[in-house]
Amino acid sequence: MDPAGPGIDWLDDIMAEQSLPKAQNRVAEVIIRNPQLASYAEIAEIAARAEVNSSTVVRTAQSLGFLGWPDLQRELRSRYLTKISTEDTLVQHGEHSSPLRAALTRDMENLRLTLEANAPEEVEAAIATLAAAKSILVLGHGSYAAPASVMAHLGATMGYPITLESRGGVHLVSSTNTLGPGDVLVVINIWRSIGQMIAAAEAAHQAGATILTISDMRRGRLAAISEHLLVVPSEGIAFFQSVTATTSVVYGLLAGMQAAHPERSRETIRRSQQLWKDLDIHLD
Repeated sequence: MDPAGPGIDWLDDIMAEQSLPKAQNRVAEVIIRNPQLASYAEIAEIAARAEVNSSTVVRTAQSLGFLGWPDLQRELRSRYLTKISTEDTLVQHGEHSSPLRAALTRDMENLRLTLEANAPEEVEAAIATLAAAKSILVLGHGSYAAPASVMAHLGATMGYPITLESRGGVHLVSSTNTLGPGDVLVVINIWRSIGQMIAAAEAAHQAGATILTISDMRRGRLAAISEHLLVVPSEGIAFFQSVTATTSVVYGLLAGMQAAHPERSRETIRRSQQLWKDLDIHLD
């Protein structure tokens, strides 16, 4: 392993469960020994280093449980960026002559990768679970409390029994310890894994709640307990991650939830609009 780079022990764990052909093993070794290179290199460079063709790199990614090389590389880069310091992240991304253009370009790529990473049937299954839920609790901390708040607010506006928990500690315990069969816990955990959130999700899963995770990592503790997993690239252009793809996924889920109960949604929205007027909430 490159001593200057972060390790990827999670890939070692996956490989321990697999029996790869020799050529695919060479690809995996290149990835493990060169985490920074593997996070950003073109597939042809990985193939050249492993002395295989590009199709072998693709098959290696699929053997490890990913859709293909772009899907594996997205996870490699997400994990690589969690292992380096905030300052190193800035250095990694470099300077931008036009930050706005760079940010929009990065987000457009994130959105493209999100479409590739999530099959329509997976999204439809997640929507069906939300539509049938007895109650829905959405967890999101830090920057990712923003899309979590959007989901809870608009879901409630449509009449869903949905709430937000963006705090930790005793608040997280109080909001999750009553979840059980029929309830859905939506966990938005991007970039670095949050121990309290994962532990709460594991407890809710153990109690019978359904876990729907929105994450930039396809493997790990959250993925292992999730009945539904939606993958969202989150790389930004500075030291912070982007919430754009996550928010777009949330909007897609909300649209599906509205379509699942159109009459209830319209009636609840109608009452909400009347209350906005009665309470003089909006000036126009």
